[in-house]
Amino acid sequence: MVKYQKTIEQMAGLALIVAIVIGCGLVLRPFVSAILWAAILSFATWPLHELFLRWLRGRRNLAAGLMTAILSLVLILPFLVVGLTFTDSIRSGIAWLDERQQQQEKAGLPPLPGWVESIPLVGEKISESWTDLADDAGGTIERWKPTLKQAGRWLLNHSLDLASGVMQLVMSVLIAFFLYRDGEGLVVRLREGFQKISGDYAQHLMTVVSSTVRSVVYGVIGTGLAQGFVAAIGFAIAGVPSPMLLALLTFFLSFVPFGPPIIWIGAAIWLFVQGKTAWGIFMVVYGVLCISSVDNVVKPLIISRGSRLPFIVMFIGVLGGVATFGFIGIFVGPTLLAVGFSLTQEILGQHRPALAIKPAVKLAAPGSIPSEPPAADPPTEGTTPQIPLAGASDSEPSK
Repeated sequence: MVKYQKTIEQMAGLALIVAIVIGCGLVLRPFVSAILWAAILSFATWPLHELFLRWLRGRRNLAAGLMTAILSLVLILPFLVVGLTFTDSIRSGIAWLDERQQQQEKAGLPPLPGWVESIPLVGEKISESWTDLADDAGGTIERWKPTLKQAGRWLLNHSLDLASGVMQLVMSVLIAFFLYRDGEGLVVRLREGFQKISGDYAQHLMTVVSSTVRSVVYGVIGTGLAQGFVAAIGFAIAGVPSPMLLALLTFFLSFVPFGPPIIWIGAAIWLFVQGKTAWGIFMVVYGVLCISSVDNVVKPLIISRGSRLPFIVMFIGVLGGVATFGFIGIFVGPTLLAVGFSLTQEILGQHRPALAIKPAVKLAAPGSIPSEPPAADPPTEGTTPQIPLAGASDSEPSK
């Protein structure tokens, strides 16, 4: 009876622990993304925090507050400006459609350049569509106005999602303050917990996680810089005003899924409105082939080199992580695959059968005397060592 009572107590204690864990998970669920972002931001900027900590002579609260203020200025303020500007642009764009319809009823569209029709495969189709649009511009805009207004409302709704993302970013910065202040003790406790679970392999796992996250951070920043640089070249070639400012906005929006197309599509629309049709087409093609494609190539390449993992593993990790977890999947996907890849290598290495491979004995040529005969097994007690005689064979014992 005592045995059953002890088992029941153990099961009740285990159920209580599981219930507490589930309850904590439900409470933290709305803030999981913010906590992950705070951990990533604090980890990526930890060297700068250590520098401030030395300058401020170990004042942790002051150093953490200074880092929080810097993150707010660098991250939150630009996204607020972009979000407000984007919302105003959508509203003004809807008003522009009404005004443009009245203008197009009086004046037709400008003719396309001659080289557009010579574009392989699509040139004639573009020319025919443009001609049909020019013949009935007002009616075409009137037919497309409901669809365009629906698209505008869809963009406005997604701008609310952007506002929600900004609020999560604000929460991440606030959580980062406490990670800056108490991060060292938290890392020590995490290392002890990993050691209890995986033993001596814990340090290797933490190294894999830290190197992967660091590589992803560098990959995201490097990709943003590359996209901003490529975008600046395209804006300057097409004659878009303020190319450096637009390139800076492209850099900041590269941290958001489908962020850079907002900039170069807007630039292409501006070129079309100004009557620069050829440059508008150039901007669209350049944006698709050059600006947006940088994200799919440069980011996995930088991540794979920094983490010393196969490129295909990081490529699948980035794309699959974004598809599964959203933007935070850029970090979660490669990190999970990196840890899984490392564990797989460790398991295969530990469970690989040890093959006892004996060195091959080189046979002497007929009639030749080997320079070093193979050593005989050491004799045991009570036995007389047998000395092999020259010319004796294995099948015929020596007489």
